[in-house]
Amino acid sequence: MSRIDFIGTGNAFAPPGRLHACLCIDRNILVDLPPTVMPQLRSMGLDASDINHVLITHWHGDHTFGIPFFMLDRRYISDRLNECDLTIYLRPGGQSILTNLCEIGFPGDLGRFIKNQFEWETSESLSLGDTGWSYVRFPVHHTPETDPHGYLLTHKSGFRLLHCGDSGPCDEIENRAHSSDAILLEMGMPDIGNFPYHHTPSDIASFSERHAEKKILVTHNFASGGDRDSGFLKPDLPPNVHQLEDGDHLVVHEDGSFEMKGG
Repeated sequence: MSRIDFIGTGNAFAPPGRLHACLCIDRNILVDLPPTVMPQLRSMGLDASDINHVLITHWHGDHTFGIPFFMLDRRYISDRLNECDLTIYLRPGGQSILTNLCEIGFPGDLGRFIKNQFEWETSESLSLGDTGWSYVRFPVHHTPETDPHGYLLTHKSGFRLLHCGDSGPCDEIENRAHSSDAILLEMGMPDIGNFPYHHTPSDIASFSERHAEKKILVTHNFASGGDRDSGFLKPDLPPNVHQLEDGDHLVVHEDGSFEMKGG
């Protein structure tokens, strides 16, 4: 059995009731390092050193600005003897970007540490060690300067999660949706204008019609979480769409079947 915890489901504006979008797989794999990553890990009873694999989707701050705090915890609190492995999977050039972020955040403390301490992996497809998970990375439609990509994550059971990163509608997502079991889409903006780099509720509804047999999970949500009545309210979406809340999780069984559970 494998478990995917959605430890944050909000967009860059951090709507009420949501932390920044982030997921944790089997308590040792993270997708992205948002500014709120350490409180998110603490809420699960985890330290940064419990994480052995980090996959980065793109360079926007709500997906990367947690790395100085993540590395600070590893160096001075949870892995002072440098005994815990970590591999960071990212696009070429990303090591320099993330190293610079650490040096800016904590000058003199983390720059050389992060550069020399960990494995930096730029392969477009790979197995995540002995976790039972592998990935294929693919380009998506988002701010081009951030080198945006998603990940098709495959479990040894055969279950496939299409993690679309931050992206508006695009052929890369459409082409992979048919062979995926669950599809994680961002919904970063409401229906108040033209936002090609994000999915809106109308885009999600249209996608769900084209893929009615699939389970569609919405994260990076612009709307308030839980029962909050402030900010934007959650839109009504088709039955095969699940608007994730912080703390929701998905369980993958050994036969590849899966089920969603609340926090």
